[in-house]
Amino acid sequence: MIAQSDTETDAKYSDIFSVNTLTNKTSETLKSSATPLARNHWAQKHHYPTDKYNPNNIIETRVAKTNIAQTHMQQISIDCQSASLAVEAAVAIVINGIHYAVLMASPHQLEYLAVGFLFSEGLIQHSHELLDWEVTQLNDIENYQQFTQDSFMQDSFIKDSTNESFESAAFEQSLSSLQDYDIYVVELVLNQRCHQRIQAQKRQLAGRTGCGMCGITGLTQALPDLSIYRQNRQKIDTPSLDCLLAIRQQVDAMQHTHQLTGAVHAAATMYNQQLYLFEDVGRHNALDKLIGWQLRNKVEISCVLMTSRLSIELVQKSIRGRIPWLIGMSAPTSTAVRVAERYGLGLAGFLRDNRVTYYSNYSDL
Repeated sequence: MIAQSDTETDAKYSDIFSVNTLTNKTSETLKSSATPLARNHWAQKHHYPTDKYNPNNIIETRVAKTNIAQTHMQQISIDCQSASLAVEAAVAIVINGIHYAVLMASPHQLEYLAVGFLFSEGLIQHSHELLDWEVTQLNDIENYQQFTQDSFMQDSFIKDSTNESFESAAFEQSLSSLQDYDIYVVELVLNQRCHQRIQAQKRQLAGRTGCGMCGITGLTQALPDLSIYRQNRQKIDTPSLDCLLAIRQQVDAMQHTHQLTGAVHAAATMYNQQLYLFEDVGRHNALDKLIGWQLRNKVEISCVLMTSRLSIELVQKSIRGRIPWLIGMSAPTSTAVRVAERYGLGLAGFLRDNRVTYYSNYSDL
């Protein structure tokens, strides 16, 4: 069950709503999405006309110390235009009443994001451990007050403080700052065994879109032993270049939010000859959404294509999800390759116009 509200628009900012223009044979989307994935903002574009731009002339002008401002104003064109920008929302994960984490993510497919995130955290192992969920957008002062008060009550510093005036001022400041953000709350109900794991592993996570490990304080938590997820290399087929290039071509055509904003990553896979694609401003969030979809639908997949570089947290998530192959459009890191080799994950990068580079599990090519 999902409870969501539309975001109000004003004269300067307008929402571009997610519209499912594709059939269910091409992309996995929420059928009833009224969530803004992008907004129009006014911007000022400064650029040189193509026929007039000459970097050598600019250097010579600077060396000569002539009237740089006047020269540049004669060459530079300035256009006021509307720019489509990706929405980056704060997504609060509340598990059995415990405020567990806050992720910065694209506000779409949040159930899948939450399930995949909990699986990557090691808090759930099967989809049936999730008993219920609800997604709510905070869009008025009453919602802010209720949620912020609950969060403050779980903050040990505020709870132990005896300075009531400081506590009140901090609460009011928090309410004021929240109005700058798109905020969603994902409330999950897990079974009792999962609840015990949460209490043992709870961390304060202020998630950033560029890092899947923010808030982790222990080395063993950040760099876990994943031996129980080790895969049998003999049973993993290497995806061919033709197959990967065909998937990439479909991904390029299906990345609608990225085409609009240029600011989101995607995780994609083929299942039953259909492409399932998940976009997010954070690459690790996109992979969590795919893993959450995989768990909820109880399907096995052969490879995942990421539109980003392949960093260690993506490799760890793929190993936990028993994904045989992880393919990137950019390069992997050295650590990602070493960990992939240790646990039997196939890794490839630089999937471009006519090529791909295999880094692990390529001995049978």
